[in-house]
Amino acid sequence: MSKTSSTTLARGERRRITVTLNGRERTGYCESRDLLSDFVRHELGATGTHVGCEHGVCGACTVQVDGVAARSCLMLAVQVEGRRVDTVEGLAPDQTLGDLQRAFQRHHALQCGFCTAGILMSCADYLKRVPDPTETQVREMLSGHLCRCTGYTPIVAAVLDVAALRNENNKNNESSKKEPEHA
Repeated sequence: MSKTSSTTLARGERRRITVTLNGRERTGYCESRDLLSDFVRHELGATGTHVGCEHGVCGACTVQVDGVAARSCLMLAVQVEGRRVDTVEGLAPDQTLGDLQRAFQRHHALQCGFCTAGILMSCADYLKRVPDPTETQVREMLSGHLCRCTGYTPIVAAVLDVAALRNENNKNNESSKKEPEHA
């Protein structure tokens, strides 16, 4: 008979997990085998994260872990202990749509909405890393997501629109910071 270590959980035993969810420290309980997608939905109530294929193929469950897009159906909840997890709810913390969400609305980049949360989380991460993407780059990034409704064209348009608006705002902010020349 083998002895179990103090870190080994018996089947059905739940472990306390503390994460920073959308900027707020949250604590919940899970079994060592529970997926992050189930933990954020059922234990923490962040139901904007959808579960589609449960194999990491469709992208509907995409969240950000420490600022990087990740498939929550491929991670165990225990892997995010002490880490930052952002879900689609975090894109609108004040109950107002963020620029990416507004662009999706403007460009009709969603229909049924099932895949939208995951796509938004991937796009938000991608635009941080690639602030001025080409259409080809956006389509390549989106290739990790399955959407049966939109045909992707309006999603691509929304992402490119946000990138252009952010870049224009950055240029305007930089030019306003320059000191005026004196004669």
